[in-house]
Amino acid sequence: MTQATDAPACNVVELRQYTLRPGQRDVLVDLFEREFVESQEVLGMTLFGPFRDLDNADRFVWLRGFADMPARATALAAFYDGPVWQAHRNAANATMLDSDDVLLLQPARTGCGFRAGARATPTQLRQPPLVIATLWYFNVPIDEDTAAFFDQALIPRLTGADARWLATLVTEPAANTFPRLPVREGEHVLACFTAFDSLDAYLRHVEALGAPWQAAVGERRHRIIRSETLRLAPTARSRLPLPRQG
Repeated sequence: MTQATDAPACNVVELRQYTLRPGQRDVLVDLFEREFVESQEVLGMTLFGPFRDLDNADRFVWLRGFADMPARATALAAFYDGPVWQAHRNAANATMLDSDDVLLLQPARTGCGFRAGARATPTQLRQPPLVIATLWYFNVPIDEDTAAFFDQALIPRLTGADARWLATLVTEPAANTFPRLPVREGEHVLACFTAFDSLDAYLRHVEALGAPWQAAVGERRHRIIRSETLRLAPTARSRLPLPRQG
């Protein structure tokens, strides 16, 4: 049995990474899950996170989705001017050193967005799965040809016996419709999200990729400035992902 119905489709997604004061992540997770989940989703947003970053004990990561850019502006204004944020913003902000590391993304093509299901039950999350966000930063805007190349040649290498594909997103080029919350501008990002049932499964998968993976990336390396991998552990209220069944 799940605790909520499936999330609606989202054509705009924020990838938000917060740098926190030392030792404050669990404080923020507790506050966030108690006060900021339903209060945002009732306004039409979908919260795919939150996550704990396995490589940085003072980083809190979450994904927030919207139907489109106008809906984003309306929902964010309603939340940040509303009673829940006003009541708890000081407590939330007290945990943070920086909350401006935000990428605004959209599905790379039709059918590549998140298909987030209901939140897992506490029993399902006794051994929480792992979400991997692999980000490539390009020196030019990502055109359809590049997105197709990654979709057809590289994304299949990121999935297999141990991995489950979740979504492939690219930078949303539209102007920020809610400038009170900054986003990173002038960057061209392609992000692939996958899920594993454990860290060991992920490490086996990385080892299996080997040289062929590097060679495949090399075909477009002249366009790639850098890459980044986020290893994310879903918290109890995350929609991504449900553990593998059976």
